[in-house]
Amino acid sequence: MTDLPEYYFRVRENGALVFRVDTENRQRRIEMDQIAVVNIRNGEIKPHGDRSLSDEDLDVIQAWMAERAELLARRDIDDIFRAVDYMNTTAQWAQSKASPEQLDAVTDALLLAMHDLRSVLVRKKAERLMTPGDAPDGE
Repeated sequence: MTDLPEYYFRVRENGALVFRVDTENRQRRIEMDQIAVVNIRNGEIKPHGDRSLSDEDLDVIQAWMAERAELLARRDIDDIFRAVDYMNTTAQWAQSKASPEQLDAVTDALLLAMHDLRSVLVRKKAERLMTPGDAPDGE
């Protein structure tokens, strides 16, 4: 049997359940004992049940949380670049392949989504270009 990691993280939407992996038992079975629940969004680490976490547990969990946050950030930007590709293929589809019925089905939704996106991007770009002293009143 290959060496298993000492900890296992069962990923869930906002973090993970943390298990300690044990193969050092009489039956040489893999046992996973839940030790904590972590929340990536707020950085919270909750011991499971009445457990107390060791410094090693906390170090491993915090390292995993940092790595996970980096991975999710990379995925987010990759998704955005993928969206740019989808927009390009959608334009090509609308230009060359779409039937009038298909265009009728998607045009309003696409125009509203693109208008919303454009408004957000223009506002955010203007905010980035403004120097701190140039902010409009009330902001």
